[in-house]
Amino acid sequence: MGAAGPAGGVNKVVIVVMVCLGMFIGCSWCQDNGNAEAAVYIVTLKQAPATRSNAEVKVKDQHFGSASPSRMNRLNRTSNVSRSDRGYGSYISRVHDTLLRKALRGEKYLKLYSYHYLINGFAVLVTPQQAGKLSGRQEVSNVVLDFSVRTATTHTPQFLGLPQGAWAKEGGSETAGEGIVIGFIDTGIDPTHPSFSDTTSENSYPVPQHFTGICEVTPDFPSGSCNRKLVGARHFAASAITRGIFNASQDYASPFDGDGHGTHTASVAAGNHGVPVVVAGHHFGNASGMAPRAHIAVYKALYKSFGGFAADVVAAIDQAAQDGVDIISLSITPNRRPPGIATFFNPIDMALLSAFKAGIFVIQAAGNTGPSPKSIFSFSPWIFTVGAAAHDRIYSNSILLGNNVTISGVGLAPGTNNTMCTLVSALDALSDSSAGNDMYVGECQDSTNFNQDLVQGNLLICSYSIRFVLGLSTIKQAMETAKNLSAAGVVFYMDPFVIGFQLNPIPLSMPGIIIPTPEDSKVLLRYYNSSSERDGTTKKIVKFGAVACISGGIKANFSYLAPKIMFYSARGPDPEDTFLDDADILKPNLVAPGNFIWAAWSSRGTDSIEFQGENFAMMSGTSMAAPHIAGLAALIKQKYPTFSPSALGSALSTTASQLDKNQAPIMAQRAYANPELNQSPATPFDMGSGFVNATAALDPGLIFDISYDEYASFLCGINGSAPIFLNYTGQSCGVCAINATDLNLPSITMSKLNQSQTVQRLATNIGANETYSVGWFAPYGVTLKVSPTHFSLASGERQVLNVSFTAQINSTAASFGRIGIFGHLGHVVNIPVSVIVKISYNTTSDTNFLQ
Repeated sequence: MGAAGPAGGVNKVVIVVMVCLGMFIGCSWCQDNGNAEAAVYIVTLKQAPATRSNAEVKVKDQHFGSASPSRMNRLNRTSNVSRSDRGYGSYISRVHDTLLRKALRGEKYLKLYSYHYLINGFAVLVTPQQAGKLSGRQEVSNVVLDFSVRTATTHTPQFLGLPQGAWAKEGGSETAGEGIVIGFIDTGIDPTHPSFSDTTSENSYPVPQHFTGICEVTPDFPSGSCNRKLVGARHFAASAITRGIFNASQDYASPFDGDGHGTHTASVAAGNHGVPVVVAGHHFGNASGMAPRAHIAVYKALYKSFGGFAADVVAAIDQAAQDGVDIISLSITPNRRPPGIATFFNPIDMALLSAFKAGIFVIQAAGNTGPSPKSIFSFSPWIFTVGAAAHDRIYSNSILLGNNVTISGVGLAPGTNNTMCTLVSALDALSDSSAGNDMYVGECQDSTNFNQDLVQGNLLICSYSIRFVLGLSTIKQAMETAKNLSAAGVVFYMDPFVIGFQLNPIPLSMPGIIIPTPEDSKVLLRYYNSSSERDGTTKKIVKFGAVACISGGIKANFSYLAPKIMFYSARGPDPEDTFLDDADILKPNLVAPGNFIWAAWSSRGTDSIEFQGENFAMMSGTSMAAPHIAGLAALIKQKYPTFSPSALGSALSTTASQLDKNQAPIMAQRAYANPELNQSPATPFDMGSGFVNATAALDPGLIFDISYDEYASFLCGINGSAPIFLNYTGQSCGVCAINATDLNLPSITMSKLNQSQTVQRLATNIGANETYSVGWFAPYGVTLKVSPTHFSLASGERQVLNVSFTAQINSTAASFGRIGIFGHLGHVVNIPVSVIVKISYNTTSDTNFLQ
């Protein structure tokens, strides 16, 4: 197989590991009985990495030219064209090798990666005793055990107002996002999908000159897979290979996406505009990414069969930064909260801090572990964390029973054209009595079990059990059974043991419906049984009297009760440590569309059985929300090429909306079971600053910027963090430590307000000269004052805002407020305020006011 070439660090090691795969997996030393304790460790050194300065990156970002022939050749050749630090990377790799030889003289080990761009370190397979030897070396700062990670659209551009708003401001969909490279750390990509073609427009479409990545060439990812749209593709699996769990035939030892997740997320952010969405023979409109002219670079570090590991993810982050991506999108979260004195100190978050330092905007999915408080799995303030909300498009169908009862359901299926058809249960249409011995026969997985004469021309009733959720039974197979029996359609009822499970709309190639709740399923079955005549002795039905009509579910409907926060979207407050102490940091940062999202699907994608073989799939999760923000950030970066990562996050946050389409407060689902019946107004711990407003984010008026040094001072302010910070960064903590409340974030979060506290925010005017007034409403039990209440700024000028809090009650219940800054030119800047614990010596009533 081919692989990325030998130009240093990560790629050189990947080649060695992959070439030795057959020999290494069977090696008894690595994971067999004799040394089962051998594991992968991530080792960082004290010597500085090769990260470039922000200034250099910004200068190069502003000069895009035409792609030369040699540039296009680079997209598919197997040698790396690295940044100017390539020699330094090779040197660092040799330093790592020398250190390992000296520390582990004569002992067996396997170095998996050399990290040199964002962090100076390596991943190595060793025993705990060997890890101890490495930890004791003077050159070594930190040794951390590897850990696992997991994966957490046709209408959303319209719902977000892009065609008439943000796209129009950028020159339309033909140019939206051009010159910006988004790096995706995910399950790979299907390069054959039309969403990633570079031939959709006759306009010039050069590869950005600041991007220097390459495209791996393998049998699964042949030469020509990359183009001016898909400008880079690599895969990282060394840590997984050492565990003997990598299945090359299923997981693909290449950037190719055998799962579907990565293809889906990449197209949400930057898929081409106007690609027809055809699924199960039905047309559902035309798809577009948020930034349809942005460029895509893929760093595959997640796999269908096992998820992924931190060592591979860190290698992917390091390479993406070295290649020159502008934005990193991670639709992944750790499987557990990082141990130690703070959740922020883990290899992935610290690598992303270095990416922030290099000028890269990092977006991460919040996780699908909601709706419980503190369920968030994206922790650090330099990471922009995105939760999931429903948008206004819904697909629903219904079944009208012969007794005039209508039951709602799901299913992307045609209807029966207002024709009443006889209902026949699979359990009453068995071909012989022996089939009844199969307890799952009602799931309609084998047509030979049934009497075609009873089913032909009728609606076949099948059960939907937990086996469908686990993939042991499939909707597709049941539909095949119905077709073989010449049924008019299929009706699925929900097994009573499937409680609180929410179904995505599933494509059905013939009339059909899935009744999604056990309660409504009982209504169907009661009507069916009461309308049927059975033989008193055999109990077989002698007359099928139940009839029904299915209405189609292909046409979308639209709701004003959107957006709303989905039950699965992970919630704050942000846990600072494994003891779940609250951090003074708002998480999530924002919410975006994440429910029922149409996007591209891999031709060999297996993540969703019902969409296997399709070109598009409808998925839900914070994984779908994060790439919406990645694409929108590309539009902002295109307009403001010198914006820092914090400036990008500020523009998105301060312009977010707290109201739905009906101008009512955004609601949040509060329960996994029956989420529509368990809703209340969303708080900042549900939605962060609110729901993204793409058009307003392109003209925020004011921004709140933060430097790397401020984040370093914040980390140094955590009790006992100095040696850990030194281990990860090679930097010593100075005397200037600050609290999280003093970070110049576009939000204020206080885990504990002990009587009174004052914090400051520094606003920078990036627009025209403007006069602002300040208003606010305070959290319950707190008095709040902001000064000054009026100020004027010329373009580029700054204003310090002093925000004073005083606790009026003793309470441990979180309460919420908001600061609004209103410009005379129409800019509105929102700052959410959250106070959890309040300690006061008096109980004077709240004295909030709104100006």
